[in-house]
Amino acid sequence: MKKLILASASPRRKELLSMLNIPFIIETSDVEEVMEQHLHSSELVMKLAEQKAADVYKKFPNAIVIGADTIVTFADQKLGKPSSKEDAFAMLKMLSGNTHEVFTGVSIINEGITSNFYQCTKITFSVLSDQEILDYIDTNEPMDKAGSYGIQGFGGTFVEKIDGDYFSVVGLPINKVKKKLYELFFN
Repeated sequence: MKKLILASASPRRKELLSMLNIPFIIETSDVEEVMEQHLHSSELVMKLAEQKAADVYKKFPNAIVIGADTIVTFADQKLGKPSSKEDAFAMLKMLSGNTHEVFTGVSIINEGITSNFYQCTKITFSVLSDQEILDYIDTNEPMDKAGSYGIQGFGGTFVEKIDGDYFSVVGLPINKVKKKLYELFFN
């Protein structure tokens, strides 16, 4: 069996990929993420995922490499990870009481062949008070998360409704990843 590599340092992606009971290792990419606002969110997350996977694949050309990237989109704005607590506050204030989309792109490279796909999930937040937002930011949970929240943590308490794949919002559309890996490993 080929070596499977996850090109991500995300503990959430590691946990999700572990659900498949397929052995893998982690090798992080040194690619700088550039938020190209002119690209559609689906294109952007697949491009970023592919850049990460390709960077790691160069070092391990005999492996199967998975790259992934997640962004939040609201009102034609792409929201990555916050650059400061003020940035996190602005993002959460924007999402408060509204529905936004979470796009996760995945790139799997095997034998030089790249397969890219994405998942889009709609999330509706309840109305948040400024104090709720400030208290959440004080936990530091939002600081390394796209859109400034983690659905799998305390940020999940803001979610009033979800339409789509929960795991994709966490960071990896595990159902789609499983199907693709089973094709690669068992067909």
